[in-house]
Amino acid sequence: MLQLTADQCHRTDELSETYRLLRAACDGALRVELTSRPMTGPRWRRADTLACSVGELVAGESARIEAEHGRAPRTHVAASRALHHYLWSVSLLVSGPWYLEGQVPDLRATDLWIAPADGRLALRPGRWAAGGEAELRRAVADHLGPVLAAFQPLVKRGPRALWGMAADDLVSGICHLGKLLGEEDHAVETAAALLPGDTPPFPGAADFRRLTGTGGRTHWTRTRAGCCLYYAVRPDQACVTCPRTGDEERVRRLEA
Repeated sequence: MLQLTADQCHRTDELSETYRLLRAACDGALRVELTSRPMTGPRWRRADTLACSVGELVAGESARIEAEHGRAPRTHVAASRALHHYLWSVSLLVSGPWYLEGQVPDLRATDLWIAPADGRLALRPGRWAAGGEAELRRAVADHLGPVLAAFQPLVKRGPRALWGMAADDLVSGICHLGKLLGEEDHAVETAAALLPGDTPPFPGAADFRRLTGTGGRTHWTRTRAGCCLYYAVRPDQACVTCPRTGDEERVRRLEA
């Protein structure tokens, strides 16, 4: 059993409080329960067992899509949507404390659980340490590598496309948080510095650009590197950062 020093326990308490602030700032978008002990019982699957339970996650996502939209998605669509949910949530669990406090959490797969039935997460906060962009990229990549490998047979995409999805969700989580905090420009600048390009395994750069809206307004946007297949669930409404969504439509939706 891991024995923590008094200083490390204090830092764990600090991380737990930061997670509470992060969860409150995200206003329901980040569905995570904080726990001090392992989550047991038939509801939960530990993150380091995803290779064995990915089918359950996809089945749960498929059932939720069918209940909400009235039709069952194809397996690779449900798998892509389940993977997107995991990537966005887990990336924010690492990048959120880094954005707020400049600290990179040690997010171990043995301290994270997911409920296939509803996609809710449970996290036992551990330790964190000061770090920059390279440390954050490494922490996210170390956690997500086995997850992408587990999902790959069901999403039917290669490693580069999957790491493109991971890059998109890492960037969008930071920007979502910054926008909620009223500091979108700072969040965009932070995300752009995090993924400037040539930072494997994440392909490409964050690559933000400005759109001109109405009344002299401008809006940040970017185009996703990897597809989350939302358009396959809602054919009439692709993601606002999807290559299928033109700039005129992006402005209309950003100003709606």
